[in-house]
Amino acid sequence: MKNTMLAVALASAGLVAVSSAAHAQGQDKGGFFVNGNAGQANLDRGVYDDDDTGYGVNLGYRWALNPNVALGVEGGYTDLGTFSPKSGTVGALPSGEFLRKAELKGWNAGVNGHFNVTDNWYLSGRTGIFRADAKGDYLVAGLPVSGDDKKNSWYAGAGFGYDFSNNFSVGLNYDYYKVDKNRLDLKTDLVSVSAEARF
Repeated sequence: MKNTMLAVALASAGLVAVSSAAHAQGQDKGGFFVNGNAGQANLDRGVYDDDDTGYGVNLGYRWALNPNVALGVEGGYTDLGTFSPKSGTVGALPSGEFLRKAELKGWNAGVNGHFNVTDNWYLSGRTGIFRADAKGDYLVAGLPVSGDDKKNSWYAGAGFGYDFSNNFSVGLNYDYYKVDKNRLDLKTDLVSVSAEARF
């Protein structure tokens, strides 16, 4: 009986130790983070059909819910680049200028998640508000009308990547920025690579 009690006590202590280690490992995925991404942005809407280099930088904090799941908040800045009008598009502004290039950039604030499917490989997701500074033109009766506005919009994205440690990872991401108002349609896709440091 004494041996059985000793075995149960040792097994219980072992389970507590394993549970604590797993919890500690999960906590390491939580905390403050900073990440940056760069890639190709594409705008194929309205009078525009072009690609440009886009990039973004984010700061945030995640809470580790368990060793494989961390959820958090983020805030940052994204510049999706400039985009030329489609070739063959006609029309002129009253000033005599033709269609100008569109520009799209702005600040973002939202939520995100980091989900480990193995010890190193992960999936990620994010969504939130995009405060866009958008400039571009659209056609009315064949003539271009200028749009230049700050718009509250939204973004969403998903990705996957590799955790080299609890403090550093790289990934491949797809993000969608929905920006349209008063006929100015600048919905843009961004495919990018990213790097993240966690503290």
